[in-house]
Amino acid sequence: MKRKNTGKDQNVIADEILESAHRSAGVAVPRRKEKCEVCNAEVAPNSAELLCWVCRRLKISAWRDSDLQAAAPE
Repeated sequence: MKRKNTGKDQNVIADEILESAHRSAGVAVPRRKEKCEVCNAEVAPNSAELLCWVCRRLKISAWRDSDLQAAAPE
């Protein structure tokens, strides 16, 4: 016998209240798992962009290389 689909799960406590309680207790708030725009790996926790730590480092080193090339005298 199949269970009846009740639809979406309803939150008993509002997300804002739950998040503020986690912060006040010093518990890390579980983040949703976002995917990297480039390689679909998990996004770095402190990244402002949607990049994993590897793609973020590659981006930073590419910026550094392009800055060095632009600064080099021709």
